[in-house]
Amino acid sequence: MSLLEAAVAAPRTEPGHRLVLLGSLGVLGIVGLDLLLGGDIGLFFDLCFVVLCLLLAVRADRGAFFTVAMLPPVLLVVSFGLVAATVPGALARPEDQLVQALVTGVTTHAVGLAAGYVLCLATLGLRMLDD
Repeated sequence: MSLLEAAVAAPRTEPGHRLVLLGSLGVLGIVGLDLLLGGDIGLFFDLCFVVLCLLLAVRADRGAFFTVAMLPPVLLVVSFGLVAATVPGALARPEDQLVQALVTGVTTHAVGLAAGYVLCLATLGLRMLDD
């Protein structure tokens, strides 16, 4: 039995509060790793964020669909808010203020946010149709 077959044969879901914790820890880990690797938030973050959004949608319990559907933008804004408050040069120019660095970061990574959000919503929608 391959790994894919095992994953399909035994689907495991998580409640909303665990997914919020998983998403929060995941995005903070991605941010930390991206800062360690390159000193700023780049394409690595976007790609990992899309995968994290997809993972959250796949692991969501039926009762946690609404929570997971609202999670990607919140995760991105909160994590970028933390980065903008501590290392604004990772998202924008080093001399930028908190709000300016946050807005610059969100607009710079809007494609990653949109891709992750669309995949998350599409996965949840397909799972709703499947049930």
